[in-house]
Amino acid sequence: MPGGRLSGVRACVVQFAASTDVEANLERIKDLASEAASVGANLIVVPEAAMHDFGAPDLPLGPVAQPLDGEFVSEIRRLAGECRATIVAGMFERSDDATRPFNTLVVAGPDGELAGAYRKVHLYDSFGYRESERLSPADVEPTVVPVGDFRVGLMTCYDLRFPEFSRALVDRGADVLAVPAAWVRGPLKEDHWTTLLRARAIENTAYVVAAGQTGSSYVGRSTIVDPMGVTVCALGDEEAVATGDLDPARVKSVRQRNPSLANRRMGGPPEILQRPTS
Repeated sequence: MPGGRLSGVRACVVQFAASTDVEANLERIKDLASEAASVGANLIVVPEAAMHDFGAPDLPLGPVAQPLDGEFVSEIRRLAGECRATIVAGMFERSDDATRPFNTLVVAGPDGELAGAYRKVHLYDSFGYRESERLSPADVEPTVVPVGDFRVGLMTCYDLRFPEFSRALVDRGADVLAVPAAWVRGPLKEDHWTTLLRARAIENTAYVVAAGQTGSSYVGRSTIVDPMGVTVCALGDEEAVATGDLDPARVKSVRQRNPSLANRRMGGPPEILQRPTS
């Protein structure tokens, strides 16, 4: 770009309560994504399991899973083209195990093409829940996609509790972490969510764009956090969108002021950790 100047990205987090009705969920996503597009969003992050909620613990997810060329992804691609934005959204993707699909994030670009997909690595076998009984874990494959002048690393919900995973994304050049989630309600869970979002931003000097489901089962609290851990915008438990501007100059200045990535002595390729941001 002229003079080496980098342009920002307007990010929107979409918060809603998904049901087990795929068509109804798509309509809600379209309405909220269109609202985001109306304020100029370039990046729209939709929650985990936005295609079809987890439902009751004994609900089989294999029969509702779709391939990456199925209806849900086709509609998300079409919507991204209409909105002229990159959309990140969660779905259940068919795997080799017909009873246990993948928990997948799909990324559709503003050209309407599939820009990437990430299959959840860390399944939520915690707090008395056994996600691995219903879903297949993926191989560890940190996934980063370009959005404007940023590189966006993909994480899903429980991945947030594993700092080494977000660091692996940063080692691959991520300066934004997108975190679709269906963060289950429970004692202290809301506090864990907000604390971990800020921790991942601060330790990686990166933006965090986190979109969570709301409703009776989930905490909501979708949030965008900047590289110093400052909340850019946040929602409560309402169905809504929240907007924040991501500025490459902010990442650059924070990484100069707090060069913790460059100062690391354990792991991480220096040529990526110190890559220029202009």
